[in-house]
Amino acid sequence: MTISSRLQRLRRRFDALFIVTVLIPTALAVVYYGVVASDVYVSESRFVVRSPQRSNQTGLGALLQGTGFSRSQDDTYSVHDFIQSRDALRELDERLQLRQAFSAPAIDRVNRFPTEPWDDSFEALHRHYLKHVAIEYDTVSSISVLKVRAYTAADAKRINEQLLEMGERLVNTMNIRSRQDLIQVAESEVRLAEERSKEAAAALSSFRSDRGVFDPDRQSALQLQGVAKVREELLAAETQLDQVRRVSPRNPQVSVLQARVDSLRKAVAEENSRVLGRSGGLSAKSPQYDRLLLEKTFADRQLAASLTALDTARNEAARKQLYLERLVQPNEPDRAVEPRRMRSVLTVFFVGLLLWGIVSMVVASIREHQN
Repeated sequence: MTISSRLQRLRRRFDALFIVTVLIPTALAVVYYGVVASDVYVSESRFVVRSPQRSNQTGLGALLQGTGFSRSQDDTYSVHDFIQSRDALRELDERLQLRQAFSAPAIDRVNRFPTEPWDDSFEALHRHYLKHVAIEYDTVSSISVLKVRAYTAADAKRINEQLLEMGERLVNTMNIRSRQDLIQVAESEVRLAEERSKEAAAALSSFRSDRGVFDPDRQSALQLQGVAKVREELLAAETQLDQVRRVSPRNPQVSVLQARVDSLRKAVAEENSRVLGRSGGLSAKSPQYDRLLLEKTFADRQLAASLTALDTARNEAARKQLYLERLVQPNEPDRAVEPRRMRSVLTVFFVGLLLWGIVSMVVASIREHQN
């Protein structure tokens, strides 16, 4: 076989390869994107979730800080997750008949639900839904961009609007739950403190009633003052008795003064026993009374602190609220932005060229080794 015949044969093979890898895919792409592919409308909205208790430093955060609010990044992710959840899809399907909208006969077969004819389950619908709803998040400004793709402009706007309303409802629900949790914890602490205060007060009152004591320290002080006065009288009586004995030992007043001294000494002993007695004295009752009084003081302080915490919790519950603020309302697109027909056709063409070049090199290399 001559060299020219081999070249012609090789050229025919390469021409066939070019047709298979480049011309046919490009022609199919032209037909699909030019005639078959359905128009896709994109509705876009922007929102930010913010809270009044956090501070921001830069960008849009500084602007929001000037209005008394701040962004809430963790709660923003909660809203994002809910929008892309099965619960959100289920509610959308109930309100907007999303399954029917994605299964409309006007949609081309490639994009129509179900993509796989044998699987029209809810899980398949959720996978299809995620291809049409996307959220972009800017961590610097905390702005979330919600994009909804649909096959009519009205459907795109309605879905976007409904998702924002559901996100706002979620934020309000989180506000209510956090407020209730915060106040319930504070109220439970107040109830426990009230019970402890009542128990401490009842124990102290019972001790006073059973022991006949109101305040051992004060009562002891009063009785000690009385003992001091009796001691002064005793000292004066003893002095007078000594003087009388020295002047007139047989004076009839000696017996009278002696009786008075004995009476005063007995009174002093009795008063000392009341104050310092081991079993029934005020000094014996004082430690138990002090313990009960200390428990009541602590319980009262704890109750006061719990009431203060409850007031603070109520103020915080009123102040710590999340807000889903719409920065850009959902738009109703006036023209379809997808599919990008020309770019898609060119992409198929250049990918085909790349594939044709690679396959051609591989075929040429194999034939060169065979020869």
